[in-house]
Amino acid sequence: MWRRLPWVAPLYVVAIGVGAYAAARLPGARRAELLRAHSTNVENLRAGRWRTLVTSAAFIEEPLPLPYSAALLVALGTAEARWGPRRAAGVFAVGHIGSSLLVYAGLRGRGRADPPDTTARAIDVGVSYGLNATLGALAMTVPHRGARTAATAGLLALGIRPVLRPERTFTDAGHLIAIALGVGIGAGRGALRGRSSEQR
Repeated sequence: MWRRLPWVAPLYVVAIGVGAYAAARLPGARRAELLRAHSTNVENLRAGRWRTLVTSAAFIEEPLPLPYSAALLVALGTAEARWGPRRAAGVFAVGHIGSSLLVYAGLRGRGRADPPDTTARAIDVGVSYGLNATLGALAMTVPHRGARTAATAGLLALGIRPVLRPERTFTDAGHLIAIALGVGIGAGRGALRGRSSEQR
């Protein structure tokens, strides 16, 4: 059921786009320092800079290409129109914060007290965790069982593929975790009431 035209999603997409263009005009070292200060990396979280779990979603490394911006707007806007701004933002937040924390726990629990400096101080900002969680939740609210299964399986397959590569990164794992979190949220009918009626 569609409630109303979205307004939070467009404001968010425009805001991060404007912020990215502003940051791109900074000197390279200053820009890297800014992004690193808001990154959900091991160094920041281990030091108790928990605010980065929120502020990291307000920054992106580079201005988004137009197709990605459009896809982000469509996904977040669809979620907002279906569930309302609060629930849509909640799904995004769970995906972003939950994935960041689980990736952090994984990096800390790999049996090494101090991960390599390149990983510990990595720039890790952006919207992809929240976006993937939103897509996972949207896939689970598709009314037709067959289409819902196909959409969910396709998203999970896209998330798993990068993780299986030898050159995988911790963000690849984060993307898969975010999709799984979104699927879990979407499966809870009490959490999201976007699925109008079951059609078998």
